[in-house]
Amino acid sequence: MGSKPRRAAIGDMWINCQVCKGDLFRDREVKLNSSGMELMNLAWANESATGLICYRCGYVHLFVNRELRFYRPE
Repeated sequence: MGSKPRRAAIGDMWINCQVCKGDLFRDREVKLNSSGMELMNLAWANESATGLICYRCGYVHLFVNRELRFYRPE
């Protein structure tokens, strides 16, 4: 996998994988494309989310919450 694993939290709530309960993730920006915007060649204007990819099982969690913070694992 590409980036180093990190933990993530929103406020004081730590994020765990919904599938395997892992707590290490890598992140990437994900475009939330809509078919209407694609048809009008306006895909660049679509909203984006942060995708947290579980290091253990690969499940992708999507967040549009801007309070998402990352921390190095202990």
